[in-house]
Amino acid sequence: MISYKELGLVNTKEMFAKAVEGGYAIPAFNFNNMEQLQAIIMAAAETKSPVILQVSKGARNYANQTLLRYMAEGAVEYAKELGWANPQIVLHLDHGDSFETCKSCVDMGFSSVMIDGSHLPYEENVALTKKVVEYAHQFDVTVEGAAKKTARFTRYGSSALIPAFVICPLDT
Repeated sequence: MISYKELGLVNTKEMFAKAVEGGYAIPAFNFNNMEQLQAIIMAAAETKSPVILQVSKGARNYANQTLLRYMAEGAVEYAKELGWANPQIVLHLDHGDSFETCKSCVDMGFSSVMIDGSHLPYEENVALTKKVVEYAHQFDVTVEGAAKKTARFTRYGSSALIPAFVICPLDT
């Protein structure tokens, strides 16, 4: 078990509270490799902007969760080298589809996880989300949940996702 705090990361609870109070948004970027991560951290450090580094299931498979952990720790140190004394960086699992995936990420130092049970019947989704919350909160890891599926539509030749789903932080 590795705590995200040991890696220099923060969770989203305080980060979101500051953003709401300050009236600003926090960018969240999915990354798959070192070059993408480097660009994200360079921009965040230059602007002293809190940032959420998102990792999808595919990225975990591609980059390996152990390497991702060290990349996140390296991102914090890199931000400091760039002059950002107290980087506000979250490592977030994007659309985790099982308790085991979320638990693995918590155990590897992620500071935030999303459990996406939107493919399940409502009651099963709630039970799964509750199980993830109970586990993650023991380690001060924030949790996001998805209530319904996304919908895709095509208009004027372009495809887009519409907000036909509800995603909410589960830390109230």
